[in-house]
Amino acid sequence: MSIKKLNIARPSGKQLAVAVFVAALLIGCGLYALNFLNRAVINLKDKDEAILYIPTGANYNDVCQLLSLDGWLTDQQHFDFIASIKHYPTHIKAGKYRITNNMSAIDLVNMLRSGDQIPVNVTFNNIRTLEHLAAVASRNIESDSAELIAAMTDPELISKYHFTPATLPAMFLPNTYQFMWNTNGEQWMERMNTEYNRFWSAERIYKADSLGLTPIEVSIIASIIEEETNKVDELPIIAGIYINRLRQGMLLQACPTLKYALGNFAIRRILKKDQEIDSPYNTYKYAGLPPGPIRIPSITAIDAVLNATDHEYLFMCARPDGSGRHNFARTNAEHQRNATIYQKELNKRKIYR
Repeated sequence: MSIKKLNIARPSGKQLAVAVFVAALLIGCGLYALNFLNRAVINLKDKDEAILYIPTGANYNDVCQLLSLDGWLTDQQHFDFIASIKHYPTHIKAGKYRITNNMSAIDLVNMLRSGDQIPVNVTFNNIRTLEHLAAVASRNIESDSAELIAAMTDPELISKYHFTPATLPAMFLPNTYQFMWNTNGEQWMERMNTEYNRFWSAERIYKADSLGLTPIEVSIIASIIEEETNKVDELPIIAGIYINRLRQGMLLQACPTLKYALGNFAIRRILKKDQEIDSPYNTYKYAGLPPGPIRIPSITAIDAVLNATDHEYLFMCARPDGSGRHNFARTNAEHQRNATIYQKELNKRKIYR
């Protein structure tokens, strides 16, 4: 049996040389292209990173000017080239971006084109009015207070989230939230409504329902008790008082609601004439809860209402010792004794308003 040998043509020395040359050329081109794409175009001098704010409506020239203001952009032509092949000039996205020292054009363009911005924290607490809320929130986002107020007073937006102008303060829950810097008024409202719905879990809704209250009504009571005291341990006790009065059909007679109606929370002494003001927030004159919260209640106050103390108290009066605490009473006679002592102390200290 004969064995046939397979003849394999071996490359000549010239062919090997050509192959090596082509491979070297390809590697060289690859390294050049890699170096070209990764060429640094940002020099922050003595800083490792900086923040770039691109406002809504900015165009490509605006972005270039912002990058060049402090001399950050060191190679405009290279940046223009990369931006062009990535179609960035037609995909400008507003936002807050973190720029790092020696950043390459490709990394910079990819970040800006994708809108890969860094979030900002918006924290608010101890807020009485929507105007104050707008002023606080606008410190950390692009929208100014006027734009936020416009959104918070827009009848269509308010109705969209099933609130009224009077009840809207209940939608804003004091806390710290992360937003994109370029958040606008409508996005602000949508996010706050999302947080509101998340907060009102099945458990909280069940607790409110067991008290015979809606979430809005809980927030209204919470806003009142938070104006009554800054003593956290008293909040559920005072909440229990107002719930007891509601159940018995009594006027709430809550001083904070009169202060709200008068537009003056600095009042330290409620007068008889104050109780005659014709306002739906005058709980000395009109039965039930006022139309809406008298401030933006804290989560602590809301949960205090949901976990109101079960007791028989119907009255409360500030203690005369200036401690900020209250004396609680079951009967009007007991309450009047407490009130007389307190009023005498106010007279002694010459506090008439």
